[in-house]
Amino acid sequence: MSTPSEANARLADDDRPTLLLVDDDDVFRRVLARALDRRGYAVTVAASVDSAIAKVREQSPEYAVVDLKMPGDSGLVLIEKLLELDANTRIVMLTGYASIATAVEAIKLGAIHYLAKPCDADQLVAALNKSSIGDSATPVAASPLSVDRLEWEHIQRVLAEHQGNVSATARALKMHRRTLQRKLGKRPVRA
Repeated sequence: MSTPSEANARLADDDRPTLLLVDDDDVFRRVLARALDRRGYAVTVAASVDSAIAKVREQSPEYAVVDLKMPGDSGLVLIEKLLELDANTRIVMLTGYASIATAVEAIKLGAIHYLAKPCDADQLVAALNKSSIGDSATPVAASPLSVDRLEWEHIQRVLAEHQGNVSATARALKMHRRTLQRKLGKRPVRA
């Protein structure tokens, strides 16, 4: 038999908004899950698209934070799957490989926001609760992107157009495949 305080704690958990956190980095996932739990979310975690889909079939979350790059399918695939199962799920794409092409694709697929790592739990909560109609108060960058960043963005856009096929992308860019692979293996250049 449970005590009244345990019953109240379970009831409070049932009233909390549900959030699915999908990231293949164990330490990051654990720390972020704990931080989001402290901010009032009932957090479920998964390390891959397949395990996330299995958990969503049991209970559809109100919110989802999805990493872009994971072993197997990417987070972009998961956005589609989550919205097929529940069109009301509010999804934030999170990535260490930020590019305009993937941000645009994530939003087109139905994510409400896109954040680059590193980010903290407060930034995530703000993104989850942001209006999905856009924010005209967003500041415009004062300086243009660097040439290296423009190159990175262009490569990412062409790669997305070719569904991630490196050979087809290299041909479209008129670049040797190994050169392209080397460029793709580097971290994105700061804006």
